[in-house]
Amino acid sequence: MAAQRDKSRTIPGTTVFDGAESRKGYRINKFAMSFTKPENRTAFTADEEAYMESWSLSDPERQFLRDRDYRGLIEECGGNIYMIMKLGTCTGHGLYHVGAQLRGQTFEEFMATRTASGAR
Repeated sequence: MAAQRDKSRTIPGTTVFDGAESRKGYRINKFAMSFTKPENRTAFTADEEAYMESWSLSDPERQFLRDRDYRGLIEECGGNIYMIMKLGTCTGHGLYHVGAQLRGQTFEEFMATRTASGAR
């Protein structure tokens, strides 16, 4: 079987979600996937610490969650962007808020790029 990507051609500032990242992020991604159920979103909102404890998250994972550090959840914890978006919406941080953080911009800076010529 041929390799699916050329690891010698990195994209600066990008974390490729591959098998290693998937294994590293198993806990945090399962945790985030739990938010597909309304009762889990309610439980998290009611008591974040207790909900994180029920999933046996590591101390670094918990701190990234407390800080709403989506970049850290991806780069350090193996979070998958689709799962991290579930966390974002559960905590009131939609696509543009998470996108701004991932680009290292404020929400306002990011939104200004959305109306720029050629914005995608």
